[in-house]
Amino acid sequence: MNNIFQWLNSVIDTRQEKKVLHLMKDIIAIVFFAKIANADEWTQIHYFAVEKGQYLRKYLELPNGIPSHDTIQRVFAMVSPDFLKQFQIRWNELLNGNQGEKIKKIFALDGKTQRGDKRGGQKPNHIVGAVDENGFCSSQCVVDEKTNESKAFPGLLNDINIKGHIVTVDAAGCYKDIAKEITGKKADYVLALKGNQGTLHGDARLYFDDPELPAGCAYTRTAEKARSSIEIREYWQTGDISWMPQKKGWPKLKSIAMTRNTIKKDDKTTVETRYFMSSLATTMDEDGKETADEIARAIRGHWMVEGHHHHLDVTFKEDANQTADKAASVNLNIVTKLAHGVLKLLDVGRKNVSIKAKRFMACLNPEKYIDMILEG
Repeated sequence: MNNIFQWLNSVIDTRQEKKVLHLMKDIIAIVFFAKIANADEWTQIHYFAVEKGQYLRKYLELPNGIPSHDTIQRVFAMVSPDFLKQFQIRWNELLNGNQGEKIKKIFALDGKTQRGDKRGGQKPNHIVGAVDENGFCSSQCVVDEKTNESKAFPGLLNDINIKGHIVTVDAAGCYKDIAKEITGKKADYVLALKGNQGTLHGDARLYFDDPELPAGCAYTRTAEKARSSIEIREYWQTGDISWMPQKKGWPKLKSIAMTRNTIKKDDKTTVETRYFMSSLATTMDEDGKETADEIARAIRGHWMVEGHHHHLDVTFKEDANQTADKAASVNLNIVTKLAHGVLKLLDVGRKNVSIKAKRFMACLNPEKYIDMILEG
């Protein structure tokens, strides 16, 4: 991580050199360290740097001391989001470079609105990212609004290596062009179906509603107990799609699938059903029985992105952040995701420690944990 961190030296500072008091690379690092150590607001970031200024000089130059919170925010807004995006990509390449046994990863393409960024009549930033099933954001970009998410997908797919992996997209990205982009990069897709693709959704629903057919499909079931509720997840998948009138034009389409999530809590039961199309075929277990295990992992992996968004909103308080400057808000989002990824991997010597608890521990002893991150 320390070698990757040194890449900050290559940041291009567009300010007039004679007027520069605080180095841009130092300000980026201050925000990154502060985010790890439980600081979310610009004033908190400044206070962290003031309190830990002597320690920070171990890694930073700080030629004119600690900048004010206004200076931190103003200069941070001048950093090119593309530079931080490349930093984000390099960091994820580092994570993925030593995986050992090769497995298919799940990349979920999904968007999130920065609600605290809304001011007056201006729209808040809507950031579309590629998040893997472990909660690491591999790349991202900003779009005008949620309805434009699909326009960002080709660029995201160019930023990351998806060859041999699985890309999942919700109904907003269920288009032939997106499927073609994914398969053209030698990856598989799982696309959610709704009413935006002619009769595809209705055809899949009618197929799985036939009481005689699901029994002959590949099937996978899981059950989990969480607090006072029980959640049962069922997955049906079939390669019997020759009857589908709309299958033509969808590259390497091999199957359709249905999921049924049943949640039982007290005396109340809720059931949610979803439908998907995919380039994945059914799988076989050790006994030669057909299963829906792989597509089940992909579908479950996509919805794990909700946990990633939860951490941004709850653990890092993103929606409560009132940063008005659009560029500063986007840059802060990138660094927040970097800090989240680092904290997920940070070994604090205890099992099952939450990201929130790790931030608190880093706040109490940043010297210990920052050293562990950069030098470990």
